Amino acid sequence: MDNHEEVREFLTSRRAKITPERAGLPSGPRRRVPGLRRSEVAALADMSVEYYAKLERGNLAGVSPTVLEAVARALQLDDAERAHLLHLAQTADGSDALTRPRRRNPRQWTPHRSLQWTLDAITAGPAFVRNGRMDLLAANQLARAFYSDVYASPTNQANLARFNFLDPASRRFYPDWDQAADIAVAILRTEAGRNPHDKDLHDLVGELCTRSDEFRTRWGAHDVRHHGTGTKRFHHQAIGELTLAYEGLDMAAEPGLTLTIYTAEPASPSEEGLRLLASWAATQETASLPQTSPADRPK
Repeated sequence: MDNHEEVREFLTSRRAKITPERAGLPSGPRRRVPGLRRSEVAALADMSVEYYAKLERGNLAGVSPTVLEAVARALQLDDAERAHLLHLAQTADGSDALTRPRRRNPRQWTPHRSLQWTLDAITAGPAFVRNGRMDLLAANQLARAFYSDVYASPTNQANLARFNFLDPASRRFYPDWDQAADIAVAILRTEAGRNPHDKDLHDLVGELCTRSDEFRTRWGAHDVRHHGTGTKRFHHQAIGELTLAYEGLDMAAEPGLTLTIYTAEPASPSEEGLRLLASWAATQETASLPQTSPADRPK
């Protein structure tokens, strides 16, 4: 991904989101755009218009943290957007290779058996490990049952973003589909800033942009986010409606990977739904085991 273009489009999109009123400035007559002018951002950041225009053209190489902070403050960036701007600046400096955690190729990565033991020990809710491209890399039994739609189609390649935008089953699985789509794209956009040289990410984004208008529109918005905690609604094919809270934890031993655990409110219908899901998962797993005749059983 071209760093200059990424920087230009990100800063332009953030500037367009800040109205003069929100920035404490008079709107004035003959305003042709809803957001701030470059001159207004420059004034808020206490720099010349020429210098800010240079930054917005994508030239972040050598820019100091003080200047980046001034731009972030002027554009009222949230924590995820500030981090994204910093990652873009590191890439422009060529320092991202030094600051970026080492990431393993998921095609070569397999969960250590102790990690799988840990996942399997979580029996009350779905627990899984994913990377920044939203590939499902490891899961407990409940998560495999929970994401049965994702695993059911080989074309999804166990990828949540591909499922979200290319599999019709996602429209049923995510009752709040637009919200799920926004989150998926924001996660991918965040990963693109954090790991800009990931060829597999480039390929995934290219595929989704080509095949999904919904994805392409959202990708162009340059929204980013930290996806750590919250609540989501789901509709499982076998269980029905579930409202689950989630916690996403960065894995210190595996940089770039996230452990996510879904849980339900105690004594809620969704908690009962998870118990039913566990029973359904056990039934499915038993049904998939090879059958043996009495003669084959040990005596």
